[in-house]
Amino acid sequence: MVSWSRGLTYHRRLFLWLLAYSWLMVLCFVAFQYHRERHFKAEQLNVQLQHVNESLLSDIDSTGRIGNHAVLPTINGLRVSVIDMQGRLVYDNWPDSLPVTSHLEREEIAEAMRQGSGYTVRRHSQSTGETYFYSARRGKDFIVRTAVPYSVSLNVLLRADYGFLWFMIGVTAAMSLLGYFATRRVGLHISRLRSFAEMAERGERIYDTEPFPHDELGDISGNIVRLYAHLQEAINERDHQHRLAMHQEQEKIRIKKQLTNNINHELKTPLAAMRICLETLLEHKDMPQEKREEFLTRCHAHSERLKNLLDDVSLITRMDDGGEAITRHSIDLQEVITEACSECMPMAQQRGVSLNNGIHTPLPLTGNATLLASVFHNLLNNALVYSGCTCIDIRLLASDSRSISISFSDNGCGVAPEHLPRLFERFYRVDKGRSRQAGGTGLGLAIVKNAVLWHGGDISVENRPGGGLDFHITFKREPLT
Repeated sequence: MVSWSRGLTYHRRLFLWLLAYSWLMVLCFVAFQYHRERHFKAEQLNVQLQHVNESLLSDIDSTGRIGNHAVLPTINGLRVSVIDMQGRLVYDNWPDSLPVTSHLEREEIAEAMRQGSGYTVRRHSQSTGETYFYSARRGKDFIVRTAVPYSVSLNVLLRADYGFLWFMIGVTAAMSLLGYFATRRVGLHISRLRSFAEMAERGERIYDTEPFPHDELGDISGNIVRLYAHLQEAINERDHQHRLAMHQEQEKIRIKKQLTNNINHELKTPLAAMRICLETLLEHKDMPQEKREEFLTRCHAHSERLKNLLDDVSLITRMDDGGEAITRHSIDLQEVITEACSECMPMAQQRGVSLNNGIHTPLPLTGNATLLASVFHNLLNNALVYSGCTCIDIRLLASDSRSISISFSDNGCGVAPEHLPRLFERFYRVDKGRSRQAGGTGLGLAIVKNAVLWHGGDISVENRPGGGLDFHITFKREPLT
């Protein structure tokens, strides 16, 4: 039975239990009604026979005779018996079957002896072999018992109640139909919750797509699934952020290792040159003054290169570490650009380069003036030293409450297309020999990009159609916190 019920869905099991309960109630009502009607009919029949018994006792008391001359009512199949107080049958209208046993133990006789009257429903007669309804009444000297054949069927007993019985059957059928849809609705809840529990146990991704029926249980079930789905999303987002943080941390470690290796490589050249110059000076103390000054000048140039390299490494390391030590304040980007152009103007004039600053309106921005100055200083130095240009243009492309877009371009030689994607890499040089000879550290454009990113902006570069490079820079206008 248990294994059979487990093979059914919860909806069907619940419906079968409800169906069994409903029809059990109908059967109980039918059984109760049958016994109630049976008792009622028996009482009615007993009252009728008691009238006959009382009439016969009255006739016996008035005439003093017992026998055929007694007045018998005309009732089909009526059997009349007279028993004395010792339980002997003294008269029966069926004279061929008089039993010789005592009748005092018969149920109806015993009840009549105690209470004056009594009856028995459907007892089998030993003398005739038929089933009778017996009704007895006690008189002064005798007990009169009447009996009729008892063959009342269920159909006769319940005939008057068929209307109500059919009404109950109809109501139960309607309840069963409604119960089917009600249990089906509950079954949908249970089936979806079971599916959800199995998927959750397997660790599968839960999506809140299939709706529950709209009721209290459906709302609760839907809330449970949605909460679990949101929890899964939060866990997945947490894991994603953790993986991203780990990747960023590993990337920082890789960049730092690469930076360390590159610094080690970049330091060797100026240090070796300085060492050669100093060793030459120490070994040749009688060296002419002119030659001595040449070696000292070389040492000074290489020391300046070392200083610039260390300054650039310090700045880019601070930005790599998140820039927590770098402060933000309200500045005017137009003033930063104007000041950078002014500082680079002597070099531009010396090299015959026209420096055109087309930004004349205030550009308020929340950021760091030192970093922003390094952006335009490095761009100007790169263009003046390496591009071979004759003109540098700085223009304002767009400005609104959220961002500032600026174009920095020159008309120089530009770079080969294969070099463009790597221009912002650390220590990457298009012409290594020329860059080192000019005293470059290889970190200028890397500092430019990191400084722009630190301000929440972006930078891109492309070759101009007529020659030269065009840098497109965007700064975000973030509120000061």
